[in-house]
Amino acid sequence: MTQDPAVAALHRRTLRTVVFSQMLGGAGLAAGVSVGALLAEDMLGHEGVAGLPAGLFTLGSALAAFLIGRSSQVVGRRRGLAGGFAAGAIGAVGIVIAAVLDQPLLFFCALFVYGAGSATNLQARYAGTDLAPADQRASAASVALVATTLGAVAGPNLIEPLGDLAAWLDIPRLAGPFLLAAVAYGLAALVLFCFLRPDPLLTARALAETTPRSVATGHPEPSTAPVGLIPGVVLGATVMVLTQFTMAAIMTMTPVHMRHHDHGLSAVGLVIGLHIAAMYLPSLVTGRLVDRVGRTPMAVAAAATLLAAGVVAAVAPGKSMVLITLALVLLGLGWNFGLIAGTALIVDSTPLHSRARTQGSVDVLVALAGAAGGVGSGVIVGLTDFATLSLLGGGIALVLVPVVAWYRRA
Repeated sequence: MTQDPAVAALHRRTLRTVVFSQMLGGAGLAAGVSVGALLAEDMLGHEGVAGLPAGLFTLGSALAAFLIGRSSQVVGRRRGLAGGFAAGAIGAVGIVIAAVLDQPLLFFCALFVYGAGSATNLQARYAGTDLAPADQRASAASVALVATTLGAVAGPNLIEPLGDLAAWLDIPRLAGPFLLAAVAYGLAALVLFCFLRPDPLLTARALAETTPRSVATGHPEPSTAPVGLIPGVVLGATVMVLTQFTMAAIMTMTPVHMRHHDHGLSAVGLVIGLHIAAMYLPSLVTGRLVDRVGRTPMAVAAAATLLAAGVVAAVAPGKSMVLITLALVLLGLGWNFGLIAGTALIVDSTPLHSRARTQGSVDVLVALAGAAGGVGSGVIVGLTDFATLSLLGGGIALVLVPVVAWYRRA
């Protein structure tokens, strides 16, 4: 159905603002994720703790997702998202200070706060869907995600020069990327606070109060049953939780695995950069596929791709840059399929009066899954090896298949 021209114009303006903020946010996210495990290993001297940074910042992300969802429901996307990015910037500054002072406790506390940037980066995709027509929601979310690619790919590939800058400033080299994260997150907060006007969620709610929803969007009102009883919410949450767990577990230990096989920081940065590119760059194509092919077929495609990533990572020789890169690219692609399909399912299934709150709650579960994958990955590798971790992660993704079958029956 044709969208009102004024609403369509506001939707395009919203997407432009979200796109610019996501470019900055992607740089802040990727720069820190690339070296967090290595910095923890250097500070504490044991690979068993290498998964703690990912675990802590995703736990912080869980709390931030909850708070951003609740605050956005009340005061709108603009203030909720700007506050989240500002908290991420503060956390990045704290990590740099902890590295300079060699204070592990401060380092871990700052990582927890830094996680707010990751949560905000994900929550911003929902701002792109607030004013989108019902048959273009996945595509709208994909525009926000693909914008993350520029910063996310640039961040890991700046590890070496940022390390040089840190050394020149008499800061530990591995803390250098967090300097970029602090600046990038701070600028993203400023962009959203200044330019995400009028607020898309508050505008959508105002339109819904004056116009029947079926006329405004061409789509019937979603179920008003309790969230836990809505099949679309259950499936969407499960898709995103399992894909996040698998991705976080394998990705977290890849830099440590590579360094143990004598790959340098530039090689680690290249692999993680390509992995993050695969997470975000295919989004425009994925969004169209989710809108046209369907939510559930793309959820199954996510499971199959993550399984393939786990198998390739498990059989790849430690010295093989080609196979390690292929595994991480497949890992990112599977995550991309799952996130966009899950996002569309959540938006389809929730009414406006509780949408942001529900989205925040689901992202809490996603963040907790990432925390479990990140922390557990170090323990599993310490007890077994990287190959076992990879196969386990790929196998867990297959749980999506019976969940999709349940959804189709429901």
